Amino acid sequence: MHRIQQQLTGTDTMKVQTHKEPTLILRINDVMLRTGLPKSSVYEKVKKKELPPPIAISTRRAGWPSYEIDEINKALISGADPTTIKTLVSRLTSEREQSVEGDDNE
Repeated sequence: MHRIQQQLTGTDTMKVQTHKEPTLILRINDVMLRTGLPKSSVYEKVKKKELPPPIAISTRRAGWPSYEIDEINKALISGADPTTIKTLVSRLTSEREQSVEGDDNE
């Protein structure tokens, strides 16, 4: 299994280094900045499956992988409709789960 190194940066964002490119784990304030949405809308979009659910960082903290938020933003900028966004969220969530399962098999 690949080791994950976590390091707090100047904001409330965690940096995770795996065998791939470094990925940031964005806290809610970072997601709000990147999406332009208020906190309640972020969680409403999670509920509607228009944003992926956050991942647990610890027992009391959660965040979103930056590449997931970036992919959704790119889709929105390119004019994707809500159905396409939901399909993208489903794919990202599925890939996240498969990645965890794949690490367990190593």
